[in-house]
Amino acid sequence: MEREQIIEQLEDGILTITLNRPDRLNAWTETMARELMAAFDRADADDEVRAVIVTGAGRAFCAGADLERGGETFDWRARENAPAVPRDNGGQLTLRVFDCTKPVIAAINGPAVGVGVTMTLPMDMRLAADDARFGFVFVRRGIVPEAASSWFLPRVVGINQALEWATTGRVFSAHEALAGRLVRSLHPREELLHAARALASEIAEKAAPVSVALTRRMLWRMLGAEHPMIAHRADSRAMFIRGQSADVVEGVTSFLEKRPPKFTDRVSDGLPDVFPGWNTPAFE
Repeated sequence: MEREQIIEQLEDGILTITLNRPDRLNAWTETMARELMAAFDRADADDEVRAVIVTGAGRAFCAGADLERGGETFDWRARENAPAVPRDNGGQLTLRVFDCTKPVIAAINGPAVGVGVTMTLPMDMRLAADDARFGFVFVRRGIVPEAASSWFLPRVVGINQALEWATTGRVFSAHEALAGRLVRSLHPREELLHAARALASEIAEKAAPVSVALTRRMLWRMLGAEHPMIAHRADSRAMFIRGQSADVVEGVTSFLEKRPPKFTDRVSDGLPDVFPGWNTPAFE
């Protein structure tokens, strides 16, 4: 599918989305935001997609917002037909990723600053090049963390680490990102995408898609639960429903027969409601 600022490539069940403005270090624009959300819509709708990788073209992952407007970059009053209080499009993307039914892996191949790093927070795994750089630089630009990162970042790295990075606004190394648990692992730049694909392939080839989608949703949503009983109820409903599926028969049978599984349940047919009454006003 033709896009202006991203590239999509589906191969062996893995949809690789590449931010494609290398001449601008893949700086974020409204067009990029729209195209990324459309790509995640495609990922959810296509049962051939079993996992998603997001990476950048050239030497950067994403250098943050494109600052070509200068001091008016973040002033929506200067834009035609702007709403009184516009929605942050970085947050629109992270909410879309949060609601994705496919696991998402960030392959951070270079600098990831501002929205370039906050966009990765709802992604399930982050791998980085060993020379990548990171920065939650908002306070140094006179703004604040966006893309719902005030919710995601403390849950990913803990509140103290989140506060240090967000209040200093400093740019830090991939090794500090690894020590702070922002990324899973570091790799030589030329080996990064291979490592990300190996991880995605393990999911695509061996895991039941509906079970993966439900597991992802359960783990993320339980971060906001006030008591483990909420998780117990969701677990019980999910186990009851999935226990009757064709996939569980195939999963057990293939294990006993020592062969690769061939799961047939489709995410596009819909996920069972294991969270009755769950309220998600951000998506309305």
